Amino acid sequence: MNENLNKYKGVIPAFYACYDENDGVSEERTKNLAVYLYEKGVKGLYVGGSSGECIYQSIEERKRTLKYVAEKMKGKLTLIAHVGAPSTKDSVALAKYASELGYDALSAIPPIYYKLPESSIYTYWTKIIDSTELPFIIYNIPQTTGYNLSINLFERLLENKKVIGVKNSSMPALDIERFKTIGGNNVIVFNGPDEQYVSGRLIGADAGIGGTYAVMPELFLIAEEYVSTGRFADSRAVQREINNIIIALNSLNGSMYAVIKQILKIQGVNVGSVREPMSPVIEDDLAKIEEIRDNINQAILNFSS
Repeated sequence: MNENLNKYKGVIPAFYACYDENDGVSEERTKNLAVYLYEKGVKGLYVGGSSGECIYQSIEERKRTLKYVAEKMKGKLTLIAHVGAPSTKDSVALAKYASELGYDALSAIPPIYYKLPESSIYTYWTKIIDSTELPFIIYNIPQTTGYNLSINLFERLLENKKVIGVKNSSMPALDIERFKTIGGNNVIVFNGPDEQYVSGRLIGADAGIGGTYAVMPELFLIAEEYVSTGRFADSRAVQREINNIIIALNSLNGSMYAVIKQILKIQGVNVGSVREPMSPVIEDDLAKIEEIRDNINQAILNFSS
């Protein structure tokens, strides 16, 4: 692999939106979460993406989150700024700001809401790429954007040397294998679906970026260690526990991110709740959330012993 890409290899949590009691972006809580994850030993942070509730935030709020994380973690962790926004203008503004803050790379989903031709998607991504000197990571998440990155567009984008990778969150593991086969050692492929971290790594992903990593970073770090050292049966066992937890996180009344944030709060890292229209946790589920937290801690203990 290109030596310059090694900084992206590892477990990179998708960073959560951190709010105060008045639903405003909290500097203190944002920095506290960054420090918490740094101390867990993760490789980097993916800031301002789906887990960061970017679609529900203003551009200024997104800039504040980028700023707070950079102030605390620049030079300590690999920092990737997700700058995808409904308009190209706002995406470029976020890209330039992230560059000024010293982020290591940019990333963006394709345009959302309107069903655009592939030529428009190419132009959108290219304008973001050309707006700074930072490397760029394509974000493919068709289940939310309605667009699945085609091989043709992938190959076309790779003609730009600043395109260094793809965060692939489509569910077919075949997509990861194809992107890696085409990109080779000059491209880093990130596994997106947390439920298939191990299979994604085995079929070609070089690293992972995920929305549940930050609530159980130890388990993903253990899974990565097992895959990297050839302990494949053990890695599958960790993945089973991760998947059991993810299913539980999605089984309650509140948004998965609300449940995750409540678990972090119990663990001593208060990042607030979620922004509407996402649903907060309800009181009737608090005992079940405690149980999920206990299951996470027990799984960490089981695989650490």
